[in-house]
Amino acid sequence: MSPATIFDIHLVLGYVPWLLCFSAYIWPKLKSMASVEAQRAIATLHSFRFFGLVFILPGVVGNLPAGFAAFAAYGDFATGLLAMLALLTARQRLLFWPFVVAFNLVGAVDIIVDYYHGNQLGLAPLAGELGATYWIPIIYVPILMITHVAAFYLLARPQPTAGIATTT
Repeated sequence: MSPATIFDIHLVLGYVPWLLCFSAYIWPKLKSMASVEAQRAIATLHSFRFFGLVFILPGVVGNLPAGFAAFAAYGDFATGLLAMLALLTARQRLLFWPFVVAFNLVGAVDIIVDYYHGNQLGLAPLAGELGATYWIPIIYVPILMITHVAAFYLLARPQPTAGIATTT
């Protein structure tokens, strides 16, 4: 089997266990939480995306296609910083919600564009060049994308409002 085929299989199958885990354990908990707390939990996971800078750390990855590593690294870095800002402003709702939207938009676009760039630039046959970072798109990115989708769903769903007392 070619390295490209193995990489493509890994990319697709990386979502399966995360979707199973997410649907059984994480999603029920997130849905039952207050909106702010659910978004804080998601932001906590994404606050570690500063780690994506490893794609441009000399000696960690091999010779990746030009443009792929830098975009992936800085997209992750920006997402991680925005997620941290969301966490730091959780008590100031006027700042918190824009940071939640921002880190989810930037992060989801980053992942989608990275998939696109990887495909356009022929990353699959060069998957071995990812070196120590090979696990990032296979293990880490699926849960990141799944939680972005969950965050958007939670942002879009109607929020419970305090009941208005009526007298009879």
